Amino acid sequence: MKAILTALGGTVAAVAACLCIATPARADDTTTTVARTADRVITAQLAKDHIPGAAVVVVADGKQVYAKGYGVADTGRRTPVDPARTRFYLGSVTKLFTATAVQQLVDAGKLDLDADVNTYLDFRIRDSYPGRPVRVRNLLTHTSGFEDQVLGVATPAGTPVPKLGPWLAQHQPARVRPPGTLASYDNYGVALAGYLVQRVSGESYERYVQEHVLAPLGMRHTSLTNGTEHLATGYRSDGTVATGGQRGPLTPAGPNVTAVPTDLGRYLIEQLRPGNPLLHRQFTPDKRLPGMGLIYEEHPHDGTRVIAKDGDVPGYHDYVALLPDDDLGIYVAYNGDGVDNSGGYARRELVDRVVEALHPDRHPATPTRHADGDLSRYAGSYRTTRYNHHDLTKVTQLVSPVTVTAHDDELTTTGLSDNPAVSEQHWIPLGHGLFAERDGDARLAFDGDVLLDSESPSAAYQRLAWYQAPMLHLELLIAAILILAYALVAWPIAAIVQRRAGLLANLARWGGWGATVSAFAFLTLFAMVMSDAAALNEHITLNDSAVLHAAPVLLRVTFGFTALLLTGSVLAWVRRWWRLPGRIGYTVVTLAAVALCLVSAYYNLMLD
Repeated sequence: MKAILTALGGTVAAVAACLCIATPARADDTTTTVARTADRVITAQLAKDHIPGAAVVVVADGKQVYAKGYGVADTGRRTPVDPARTRFYLGSVTKLFTATAVQQLVDAGKLDLDADVNTYLDFRIRDSYPGRPVRVRNLLTHTSGFEDQVLGVATPAGTPVPKLGPWLAQHQPARVRPPGTLASYDNYGVALAGYLVQRVSGESYERYVQEHVLAPLGMRHTSLTNGTEHLATGYRSDGTVATGGQRGPLTPAGPNVTAVPTDLGRYLIEQLRPGNPLLHRQFTPDKRLPGMGLIYEEHPHDGTRVIAKDGDVPGYHDYVALLPDDDLGIYVAYNGDGVDNSGGYARRELVDRVVEALHPDRHPATPTRHADGDLSRYAGSYRTTRYNHHDLTKVTQLVSPVTVTAHDDELTTTGLSDNPAVSEQHWIPLGHGLFAERDGDARLAFDGDVLLDSESPSAAYQRLAWYQAPMLHLELLIAAILILAYALVAWPIAAIVQRRAGLLANLARWGGWGATVSAFAFLTLFAMVMSDAAALNEHITLNDSAVLHAAPVLLRVTFGFTALLLTGSVLAWVRRWWRLPGRIGYTVVTLAAVALCLVSAYYNLMLD
């Protein structure tokens, strides 16, 4: 966008020009501070994390005061990012449009936030918890109680996007907890809220939002139907193009929506108006921690109130942040996942640095340590509430555990931080199950077997029994793989050398060897899928990976061979096949195959 500088004097003009301010409505200290911080932080992020491009828009006092593009929209053509021209996929930032539309219909008396959603639907949400219906408010606070659903929710390019209502009716996820008890990020629930907009307004979701949310704000360059004019190319963490995962039936929750960043500036101005009900706290399971508005999350930093929403689809990451007490809003978008998927953290990092620059005298209050008894009662493995209980994506919980350990008078956690550079966090007890991050301003709270993290108001973590612990499962898998590897090499040799053992004994050994072959074939395919981390999200959302579908088939074959192993183990002891070390070895291999099958079944890896 062209620079428009009013005649505010040579000094101000020089500062603005130096800062490359593209659209300053005012060139005061706030604008200058934000501009300098954005330039410094984003430039460093693009270089360090290998993200091709970004754009930032800042609004203050009801005006857009800063907009700038960084890097390139396409690494091949080297097209510069232009905040008034370059489109980005919004991902879950779209959920804010859905919340706005719902609130408009609430204000018009057509929707009630506390009504049972079945009041408005043309299909029924299952009555899994009698007397505890899913209410409209639950959909916009991620407290509906639906399990997470990501497998196959995207639509391949060139394929028509399914209609919202029929898709929601046919793909209703299980309800796994009573509504209003815990938060668990929920795309289906927000898409359902969008369908309520469609039902009560008599217009399609896309038309309603276009005419009643976007058009009144002059957001002419926002598309809810995959508008691709001047679209930035999205890049995976390895630098390849993210080709899928941006389209799908759940438009109200995030896919299909593209916009230029300056359009989001218009939306931010409207969101900062006094009395905006979307910003009011609607849910928190612990009043000592930040909570949820309608879609918005509270993310305070250094004593400054920040209300925000992030968005992610493969290759694109963006963030809306409102600082109501400063009458300031920030929108930032990136067109790359970044090294170690750092693109998801970069946006939050930018806003934190802006807050620190605007309020350099504010610092987290030094927490006062209070004894909280034996801290070991909080130790253990925890699992996020956001996972699917019934499909193979449950395996993500095997490789991303949250652990809590107690030592001396502090807790240590792993797996909680969004910052890829931070693997461990240390926590000081404040009493009554509340903990403060050492050298930070985050908080943890424990409520029975539930862990709550101030950095993630739309999530909760539940403690696992010892036999559910991912580390135990990983140790079992490693041991099983080592034992099966031995059998894979040694048993064919033993079967040839010990031919006198008898036909059944040799068949048992060869059948066991078949179990090791199918197990390693399964493990190889599974490793192939997991090793391509850059494309993994796309394959899961599209459910289009032949390897991902073949692996469960091989695992079922392994189950069959394992049944033969169990039979062979019994017969080996009853009929005294082989010498004692041979029978023990066969039994150990059988137990290894059983362990592999049990762990795989627990994480639904037999299902495709």
